[in-house]
Amino acid sequence: MTPSVVPPGTTGPTGPAGTPAGAGPAGGATAAGAGRSAAVAAPGSRPAPTVLIADDQELIRTGFRLILTARGIGVVGEAADGAEAVAAQRRLRPDVVLMDIRMPTMDGLEATRRILEHSPCCRVLMLTTFDLDRYVYAALAIGASGFLLKDVTADHLAAAVRLVDTGDALLAPSITRRLVQRFAAGDQRIGDGAPTPAIHRDLAVLTPRELEVLTLLGRGLSNTELAQQLTLSEATVKTHVARIFAKLALRDRAQAVVLAYETGLVTPGDA
Repeated sequence: MTPSVVPPGTTGPTGPAGTPAGAGPAGGATAAGAGRSAAVAAPGSRPAPTVLIADDQELIRTGFRLILTARGIGVVGEAADGAEAVAAQRRLRPDVVLMDIRMPTMDGLEATRRILEHSPCCRVLMLTTFDLDRYVYAALAIGASGFLLKDVTADHLAAAVRLVDTGDALLAPSITRRLVQRFAAGDQRIGDGAPTPAIHRDLAVLTPRELEVLTLLGRGLSNTELAQQLTLSEATVKTHVARIFAKLALRDRAQAVVLAYETGLVTPGDA
């Protein structure tokens, strides 16, 4: 399935899969570790993130590249399978990787695991055709920052990349909750029978208030909603969330939601 919006008549650099954007006779290869996009940012604003696109369909890669570059987000490279994605990420050090779940040679799940083990600060957004996908759940459990359906709108794609680059997770509460409810319990297996990764943490390290905050995080509440429900300032809520993540070695809210279900803090049907 191709992206829903591609600017008509737009052209742009499309380097071979697994190579930096712009590599080839028409332009110099992007330097490894180029980091932030060279796109001009407004004074005082956060520089645009750099992106690596990993998908075995060239049309998807090209469409996403055109959408992102048209919105000032630099695409530093492409990969047609998971092995290429791992190699390209280590060479180019993008801020965000758009990772297809199902690819030949090495799937997106294993590629995500290897990338996050090597580069914990990298953000990975999973690309999928179906929202209720066990592979997506497994990816969230190992540290992916969220997922996008492949028919995502152009503006949503760009906004999602910018969001996860700030260190937050891309969580549509209703979809994420349905995903976790479906796969957090029962048969924990994916694909050919490999077990779904689980998040095991000792919740005894949390204070009663932190446990309460984690429970509400698991139900999909935002910081603003947490502050209202607990009658706290948003700054205090952010402090609690940061301490929870530090104590439990969680990357972001996506892992917090998975953990809340797997430990029984939240159960299917909880409001």
